[in-house]
Amino acid sequence: MKKSILFALFALFVVTLGAQDQRPNVLMIVVDDLKPATGAYGDSFAITPEMDRLASRGSVFLNNHCQQAVCGASRASALTGLRPDTVQVWDFKSRMRDQLPDLVTLPQHFLQNGYHTASLGKIFDPRCCDGRDTNDAASWSQPHWTADTPNLTKNHFGNPANEGKTTECLPENVDDNFYGDGLRTERAIEILKEQKDSEKPFFLAVGFKKPHLPFVAPKKYWNLYDRESVPLAPFQQMPEDAPAFHFQDSWELRSGYKNIPEGILPEDMQRRMVHGYYACVSYIDAQVGRLLQELKTQGLEDNTIIVLWGDHGWHLGDHGMWCKHTNYEQATRSPLIIVDPRMEKSSGRIKRPTEFVDIAPTLAELCGIPALPEFQGQSLVSLMSCDSADSKPFAVSQFARSKGAANNLMGYAFRDERYRVILWIDMAFKKGERSGELVSTEMYDYETDPGETRNVAGVAEYTPILDNLMDKIREFALEHLGVSWRTQD
Repeated sequence: MKKSILFALFALFVVTLGAQDQRPNVLMIVVDDLKPATGAYGDSFAITPEMDRLASRGSVFLNNHCQQAVCGASRASALTGLRPDTVQVWDFKSRMRDQLPDLVTLPQHFLQNGYHTASLGKIFDPRCCDGRDTNDAASWSQPHWTADTPNLTKNHFGNPANEGKTTECLPENVDDNFYGDGLRTERAIEILKEQKDSEKPFFLAVGFKKPHLPFVAPKKYWNLYDRESVPLAPFQQMPEDAPAFHFQDSWELRSGYKNIPEGILPEDMQRRMVHGYYACVSYIDAQVGRLLQELKTQGLEDNTIIVLWGDHGWHLGDHGMWCKHTNYEQATRSPLIIVDPRMEKSSGRIKRPTEFVDIAPTLAELCGIPALPEFQGQSLVSLMSCDSADSKPFAVSQFARSKGAANNLMGYAFRDERYRVILWIDMAFKKGERSGELVSTEMYDYETDPGETRNVAGVAEYTPILDNLMDKIREFALEHLGVSWRTQD
């Protein structure tokens, strides 16, 4: 009798193990500073055939937004499924496990549920975890891999004379592996080969560094574009009636690079930088193509979910700003593409508001893993199947300014399918305060003003629309953010 029971249990274990072996792999591609500058997102200037082909196979979230438009906070949020106020990473001075010692990240959750997890390149921002070499060791089955680039300077230049500049286009035709992202692709391909016959499904996170500043890429990608045809931002001022404190004077650009003049940058400098940004985007597009080809070569394509995202948007001169660090559309709107080859029909281009906190519950559901109760996002699987499915009313982004009585002014941006409402609340949020005085409100109508030229929060014709939105925002903010506010007397 005991032998029969043991045999039955062993048979059940084998069947269960076999079922687990059929779970899909996950290839997560994280691209630093990638705004929706691809053909799939309607950018007719961008030359991105590989990402466009990927998008044609799955779901493209057209109205997707990061939780905070800066690398560390955005990645900590997306890779835990927690909003910045919960994971308590708003800057580069906070490490997520210092704040939450029992934190379980998304890849760690997959590891605990039988996946082999591996990472390379920039996944978590090293300043917000345990460092560059380990990149949150608890999340990975094997040591994190970092590219060794002895032919480059500390700031990624091939020619040391270019240090301090914003761009580099070497006169010689170097290959893709001359720069770090080509080497990262090589290592990712090696891991795919290693995992091909593994008994466990894999979760592989590949982090590309470009198009982060400085804009360096092999010459052939610069040659794809005509600099004189480079599109420049048509509106390079702050919105009318916007609070002055929302402006950021291209902090990252001015603090890290030489010879950046005050005010609006000269046209030739703008053209060179925008040209460099797009050259880097095309360089990364080619690396994505190499990864997708290797999936196919190794016979992994039909059982690997691919999720590609850029950690936030990027100002390319609009509002007179460069880089990120705002609550405006160009900083928060970020690409998100999910392909599940098992889906017979995908919704394609989805206009409903979505956020990076939605990635964690989505991948958990697609892979048959229970979602952690702490996840603060909403699974997108129903939207991937039917774009008319119920979804949240807003995507929420946030960014702080050192203003106000507490010197801690937090701005929350609520984006629906047409409008953006930004509420600036004076509260000591780093000390745990989640309520304070509402000191300023911004509102933008993207149907009539896609360039955010005018804050219409104080315009009479928008008053009933804003009042209606504020009722919904107040309820949503309290339920999902734990945030409230009081108005000035």
